[in-house]
Amino acid sequence: MAYTAKDYGSLIGMQGFSETLLKNHFTLYQGYVTNTNKLVETLDQMLKDGKVGTPEYAELKRRLGWEFNGMRLHELYFENLGGKSGIDKKGILTKKMTESFGGYEAWEKDFRSTGAMRGIGWAILYQEPASGRLMNCWINEHDVGHPAGCTPLLIMDVFEHAFMIDYGLKRADYIEAFFKNIDWAKVNVRVK
Repeated sequence: MAYTAKDYGSLIGMQGFSETLLKNHFTLYQGYVTNTNKLVETLDQMLKDGKVGTPEYAELKRRLGWEFNGMRLHELYFENLGGKSGIDKKGILTKKMTESFGGYEAWEKDFRSTGAMRGIGWAILYQEPASGRLMNCWINEHDVGHPAGCTPLLIMDVFEHAFMIDYGLKRADYIEAFFKNIDWAKVNVRVK
């Protein structure tokens, strides 16, 4: 079963994100979907042909994590954008933020600081399922560093393609625009 790119065109017009930036980002996402499908198809054929013990198979298997996670992280990122209202101060997410960080303000300071770190990657708010604890993590590469078993709740892309067209090197201004557009209702649905 092939993966299909989702349509996030409804985000065009979102405050702080130009149409050019979003369309470029959607094209990049489409590339992850296309490459995931190509890799899955090629790996399936190599398995059928008995070519699993080859260096080519091993490298394609490694590449699949990059492409698949690039696809999924972009979907989660786009899906947690487009909101116009603030976080529900009485909701489960705010309660979890208070338990894990001491309050929303402390969480936000930590998340913004995580996203502002030098380098490329992702700032992701995760929930650890065994304890319910929330943690903000920096992920350099799509396929490396994710805390095992944790659920991504809020995803912020901080690779240059996510902001440089609109903000140049002013990542903090992009983070500000990101916060104005979080769809907290969608993030809340991800909390257990």
